[in-house]
Amino acid sequence: MPAGSAHLCLRPRGVVRGAVLTFVFAGVLATAAATGALPREDAAGPEPRTGGGDRAVYDRATLHRVAAEAVADGKSGKQAAEEFVSRSGDRWGAVYDRREYAEFEQSLDGTYTGVGLSAARTAPEGGVEVARVRPDGPAGRHGVRAGDLLLAVDGRATEGLSVSEAVSLLRGDGRPGSTVALRIRRDGMTWTQTLRRERLATDPVAVSRPDARTVVIRVSAFSKGVGARVREAVRTAPAGAGVLLDLRGNSGGLVDEAASAASAFLDGGLVATYDVEGEQRSLYAERGGDTGRPLVALVDGGTMSAAELLTGALQDRGRAVTVGSNTFGKGSVQMPSTLPDGSVAELTVGHYRTPAGHEVDGRGIAPDLPAGKGAEDRARRVLSGLGGGS
Repeated sequence: MPAGSAHLCLRPRGVVRGAVLTFVFAGVLATAAATGALPREDAAGPEPRTGGGDRAVYDRATLHRVAAEAVADGKSGKQAAEEFVSRSGDRWGAVYDRREYAEFEQSLDGTYTGVGLSAARTAPEGGVEVARVRPDGPAGRHGVRAGDLLLAVDGRATEGLSVSEAVSLLRGDGRPGSTVALRIRRDGMTWTQTLRRERLATDPVAVSRPDARTVVIRVSAFSKGVGARVREAVRTAPAGAGVLLDLRGNSGGLVDEAASAASAFLDGGLVATYDVEGEQRSLYAERGGDTGRPLVALVDGGTMSAAELLTGALQDRGRAVTVGSNTFGKGSVQMPSTLPDGSVAELTVGHYRTPAGHEVDGRGIAPDLPAGKGAEDRARRVLSGLGGGS
């Protein structure tokens, strides 16, 4: 891992990155359940830790020493690192073993290994509830439905497990072709279904044209290639059509992809500033974006990290009207470190700000026009008033 690389909750790639997934490996699960963003098998990172101090910058050298001492004593370096991170109070700190981090890296390239279901929360009657099923995935083809209860995975009861622990069981060793047995309950009936894991592709961008003057671009995550797809959607939009950029439930991803998406609407200029261990840095959009097309950004409490970075840039620079509810407030920067046993730890090393200097971490971004249940309808009316939309 390059010593100078960092990211915003997810993976390092280049200089700085932002948080998944929506969900590309296993996490931000507890907060996502509360905000309506659905964690799934391909969700990103472990659950955020609670406790104070998440705005601090932690000592990576001390972490390396603790892990090295544990390995020298014949103990688990990963476990020692997890205890260190937990005690630090770093809400977004995380520790991955080699396999977990390899899957984590792969997931942000737009693929993951699993059975194609999303687990939202632990059901009140025990077990984990299925929130969403991909029709083309192994679970969907074998009749698993949203609302089913997962009572056990490979013989291990899910009662008392966090969603991320259940997700880890579903993913198993991450090998396509391996099998997993699910104990399922539906309408009083219980049965065991054995599924074979497959390599599945995610599709984080959906473009629709409900009418000749409206283009809706829904972005659920900033995985590899998303920025180019947003730019292409804007480039090929009909002349005079407005864009509704739907970032609801987007928990982030690769920050350079968010900056690339910003370049679709900006003619260069500042996207965000951030600090890494006290060193100030800046992120810029590319020149040549469409600066005249009407634009409304739709956000909610599940809009996180890199998606907040994009929202803040469009709002501060007067490029978009933002509609919806306050965003999540995840604006911290994590840097990965490879430990002596090959596991990877990520600690908070800094925070980012919008072009106007507003801090996001712990605060979120307030939309220009608050809207709840009818947020999308209001966003379309606003877009129409700007000269786009029906």
